[in-house]
Amino acid sequence: MSQKLKILQLCHKPPLPARDGGCIAMNNVTQGLLKAGHSVQILTIYTHKHDLDIDTLPADYIEQTGIQGVFVDTTISIVDAFSSLITQDSYNVSRFFTADFDIRLAKILRKQKFDVIHLESLFMTPYIGTCRRHSKAKLVLRSHNLEHVIWEKVAGGTKSLPKRAYLKYLSRKLKEYELSVAGQVDGVAAISAEDEAKHISLGCAKPIINIPFGIDIADYPSSGSSIAEMKVFHLGSMDWTPNLEGIVWFLEEVWPKVLAKSPNLTLHLAGRRMPKDLLEGNFPNVIVQGEVADATEFMADKSVMIVPLLSASGVRVKIIEGMAMGKTIVSTPIGAEGIDYTNGEDLILASTGKEFAQALFDLNNDAQRCAQIGKNAKLLAQQKFDNEKITENLIQFYLDLINR
Repeated sequence: MSQKLKILQLCHKPPLPARDGGCIAMNNVTQGLLKAGHSVQILTIYTHKHDLDIDTLPADYIEQTGIQGVFVDTTISIVDAFSSLITQDSYNVSRFFTADFDIRLAKILRKQKFDVIHLESLFMTPYIGTCRRHSKAKLVLRSHNLEHVIWEKVAGGTKSLPKRAYLKYLSRKLKEYELSVAGQVDGVAAISAEDEAKHISLGCAKPIINIPFGIDIADYPSSGSSIAEMKVFHLGSMDWTPNLEGIVWFLEEVWPKVLAKSPNLTLHLAGRRMPKDLLEGNFPNVIVQGEVADATEFMADKSVMIVPLLSASGVRVKIIEGMAMGKTIVSTPIGAEGIDYTNGEDLILASTGKEFAQALFDLNNDAQRCAQIGKNAKLLAQQKFDNEKITENLIQFYLDLINR
């Protein structure tokens, strides 16, 4: 593949430091493209929630990517949220648009020519118009999630009638927006086969490809089979609604059932922005650590990862990382979306609280099976999520769009 491409990667939060799954996914795209010999420039939004301090980034990364950031206040405003009911805007998306970022983007596009503009997530699509006005580059939407699917599921599980009504409205506006924006880009890089199929079922007529989350297996030392005592853990950003919803459900509906059968088990919770009621909660056999400096170090001495997601779309990055380290995963079907698993061989599915508790009880009483599933999971990660192979597919997709 001799043609070297020049790519502008537009990010809704800084890829580095890689604090959460979305950051890791974006950074792995960057690293894969650079390793393959292509040119990547990054223009990113940064916020109160996801700050950017360029001086702390590796010097070679700054030189290779020419990373620039523009601050955007994405804080949810009640006034703006309800004004969107009148203006018919999708508030979840519109709060990522700012004139400052738009001006910086236009300046870059007037100064440089790119082959591809890679839009990381739906939240960067408000800038499509500016990209079209100032560039002839192909626009590729990297779809991390189908956002309206997430909010449909969140709305369905919300007890407050006014909140449920607003969330249903929000999901409808997101769906309308996602349908319209898919027709404005040149191609869609979905993050899973399931999301690819959903895009097609919603009428996406543009070229679309499944480009899953990729990892460098060498970055994830295997430790699953060397653990004597079974420890259960969850690792994920707790300011992402589906993660918080799932953990609250697990603590209320599942963990008491687990302890009734396996009183020796411990549950370890880690993640950014851990809520105060979890940090200070008195949950039996639960150790809440909040944010951890090194995710792989946190996972190293633990054997079983839980993914109790009730509402989500796309691929859970932490599952793939856990698999790469040889961890046994127990997940809801929603949590395991996008992973080509075999239930009971390289991942265990649990749809109800009773099934979750039984799965953990069985693993706790069969250390050999627990270790074998972890080994199978690592093999699956090696076969399906190798970043070099995935990057090759993404580059070919770019080239196909360019040469159409």
